[in-house]
Amino acid sequence: MAYRIVATVLWVVWHLLFRIKAVGKEKIKGIRRYVLCPNHISAVDPLFIVLSRVWEPQMLVIGKEELFQIHPFISAFFKAMGVIPVHRGKGDTQVIDQAINDVKKGKGLLIFPEGTRSKTGFPAKPKSGAFVVAGAAKADLVACRVIYEAGKPKLFSKVTVVFGEPVPCEQLGLDGAEKSAQALRNAKSWLQQQWETMYLENTTEQQRLKDRQRIEMLEKKQGQEEQQDGNH
Repeated sequence: MAYRIVATVLWVVWHLLFRIKAVGKEKIKGIRRYVLCPNHISAVDPLFIVLSRVWEPQMLVIGKEELFQIHPFISAFFKAMGVIPVHRGKGDTQVIDQAINDVKKGKGLLIFPEGTRSKTGFPAKPKSGAFVVAGAAKADLVACRVIYEAGKPKLFSKVTVVFGEPVPCEQLGLDGAEKSAQALRNAKSWLQQQWETMYLENTTEQQRLKDRQRIEMLEKKQGQEEQQDGNH
């Protein structure tokens, strides 16, 4: 009940603050036992993703504990949305095991496969966690891409959340008791290709040019900072 109330209120507020567009949400309508795999740019990514499919059954969200240190209001929202804090580097296997059991029972689960936020806005190479969870739970994998028109969340700017077709873990060779290194590599490659396709199909050439220019500036700045550090 709390989820519906909070989510509905936030849906209204968030749509006043941002121009949110959900693409492909019909592909995940009514599905159960899945692992949603979005790219990760901002700490508020989960808000946009959850609110883009707010009328569907509540899903669990694996998030790092730092998400609960941003602001008390955001922390309360994350708790209401079903976010499970994971303490990175502390062997939080109990949380993951519980998440797997919940997915087996028909829940959806959101995991950021990159493990941390991208500094450029473009996805980094996925880690194995999301695929291991999906295989253990015999769940479908769903690629998801969050695209910020401004490169990051900016008031009144456009935010596009793209959902892909559910793919059974068996199709990616992740259903066995032991996940082969090759199967994991193939799954990671599949997800990276999905992210790239989603980006190309939901951006204009003008936005892609702006994104490239922004990345070049970030890389140049990073190089200058590294050079300065080396001179000290």
